[in-house]
Amino acid sequence: MVLQTNWSAQPEQGGYYQAQAKGYFREAGINVRIDPGGPGAFPLQKVALGQADFGIGRSDDIILAVQQGMPLVMVCAQLEHDPQAIAVHAESPVRRFEDLNGRTIKAVVGQVWLDYLKDRFRIQFGVVPENYGFAQFAADPAMIQQSYLTSDAYYCATHRVAVRMLPIFTSGYDAYRVVFTRRELLRQRPEAVRAFVRASIRGWEDFIGGDPSAAGALLVRDNPENTPELIAYDRAALRDGQLAAGNPALGESCGLITRRRLADEIAILRRMKVLQAPLTVDQVATFEFLPDALRERAEATP
Repeated sequence: MVLQTNWSAQPEQGGYYQAQAKGYFREAGINVRIDPGGPGAFPLQKVALGQADFGIGRSDDIILAVQQGMPLVMVCAQLEHDPQAIAVHAESPVRRFEDLNGRTIKAVVGQVWLDYLKDRFRIQFGVVPENYGFAQFAADPAMIQQSYLTSDAYYCATHRVAVRMLPIFTSGYDAYRVVFTRRELLRQRPEAVRAFVRASIRGWEDFIGGDPSAAGALLVRDNPENTPELIAYDRAALRDGQLAAGNPALGESCGLITRRRLADEIAILRRMKVLQAPLTVDQVATFEFLPDALRERAEATP
């Protein structure tokens, strides 16, 4: 089975590499190949066309892809909370989302969360296209840039750039990073899907809570930029920032997706008018392949 990632090998994918390195996929009876992504990876299209069996991406992207007719469905979480954030320099007067009013953000143009921030906080700001580099931000104390709570924070720390991060999920736009597949695979190979989901969750629990060195060796093999220092920093950010396993006080854990949060996300996309037709949670996600304890939490109503 092929897992198509959305970017080059990085610690944010560590659970899958841990499952591969420690033999969790093999013990579950499946052979998994991880295909690293990048700007031209197109995991949505590859999974929809059967060129890959699973992909990873943001839950809002999957919902919008289903609206466009792609036969995709979410089966579990990659990360409980999307690590995207807005980075400002430590001396910046921007301390809250409201303080972005009248300013300019360097970001990927067209993302729904940008319009959500404007609507939610009744503000206006300009957007200039992101070029996936942080050197310009580091050199310009006035710059505001889309970032990640993991790798970008590490870049700033190693270059001694004092920054403050505003995590997007704290704004109320709380998307998952998810694993998705195509509905045909659910019908044809349900046990293989179940095995993949459960082995992946086991890998994430081990990567976050155990010794990550097995995954680390494969991450370095697939991407030499994954230094031991970067892996350690990103893993700590995923763990301490409650991005991978979420907040246990709220019942969150590795792999969990819930009906309540996905329903809230669909409602936001409808309100933002990017989701033109009403969709139900069951049209975009299934909880059937989660371990029993997670499935109960996934379906529970608050």
